[in-house]
Amino acid sequence: MQATLDSPPLRPSRWAVLSLAGWALALGAYASDKKMEPPAKPATKPDIEATTASNPKDVGDKVRDALGTSILPNKKLVVSVNSGKAGSAPAVDANPTPAAAMAPAVSAANRRINQARAAAISGHMAATPAAAMAAKATEAHSGEAHWAYEGENGPQAWGNLKPEFNLCATGRRQSPISIEDGATLQGPAEPILFNYLPSNGTVVNNGHTIQVDVVGDNAITVRGSSYRLLQFHFHTPSEEQVNFKRYPMVAHLVHKNAEGQLAVVAVLLDNGSANALIEKVWTYMPLDAGDRVRMPADLLNVGELLPKDQRYYQFMGSLTTPPCSEGVLWMVLKTPMSLSKAQLRLFTQLYPNNARPVQPVNARPVRDAQ
Repeated sequence: MQATLDSPPLRPSRWAVLSLAGWALALGAYASDKKMEPPAKPATKPDIEATTASNPKDVGDKVRDALGTSILPNKKLVVSVNSGKAGSAPAVDANPTPAAAMAPAVSAANRRINQARAAAISGHMAATPAAAMAAKATEAHSGEAHWAYEGENGPQAWGNLKPEFNLCATGRRQSPISIEDGATLQGPAEPILFNYLPSNGTVVNNGHTIQVDVVGDNAITVRGSSYRLLQFHFHTPSEEQVNFKRYPMVAHLVHKNAEGQLAVVAVLLDNGSANALIEKVWTYMPLDAGDRVRMPADLLNVGELLPKDQRYYQFMGSLTTPPCSEGVLWMVLKTPMSLSKAQLRLFTQLYPNNARPVQPVNARPVRDAQ
């Protein structure tokens, strides 16, 4: 069977016209498409630190190099990089780590940082910039202003941080003070009766100093009243200034009587041989703020901290830390005890300056007990 056409065959002239018209339409469409395309950008090297196209391993390696590998060993490091493109959502970790699970790692990091500091003190290793950066990164910041010894919340600002700290700025009998022999009331005075026995103690790093909470029947008797020893702690340099001299360190022995009055005995510490009691305390000294370490039973005898010559300066003052409460009986022993440079260096690595500046005497009488 032969196929047939419904229309007559095209003449050569009509075929040529239609072919040219088709080619023209095709070229017009191609030109229109080219106009709509954006101009090509020159090829650039991708920014590893600012683009999501980065190799995650490269970013992780850079962060680990910056922080140091000793900060969180064997811990997964998750890095989220934002490309900064409008309308793009940040990357989300499919398995986020709960805050409770992260806390032990952060605590361990703090502990390793402080252990590194202690090791640097004893000469076992050098402190690294990574440890210093990590120490700053792990500092606690709460919504409430907390008092400090330096910076905007230092001693000059204590009275403005909280209403209950008001006496730090307005008190007339504040401590510490500068003691000058020529301005004291010299004469006989009753001795301080010390009754210190081997006791139990807990060494506390309270974030401002190293403190030893004492358990036992330790007491002093002065001015006809018995004061029980509660705790002792350290400041560097000495908060008290005696005849224009500040000592490398001072120990404050805090006592309380049945009426609730506080009495503090200050033991000045000067450079010299190692101090036996401080050696025991430093042995159990926790490096992390908030940590407590219980000392072995009966290891603590605070009497080892006292000089044989127990003559003293006496005056009424205040707590040397907020809330700066007044009405505290102060007795500063005139004869200093010694501590070694290594013992001082260990403390100052944790607390390089935890001393309040001297306060105005404001015509207070200061007794020089002969």
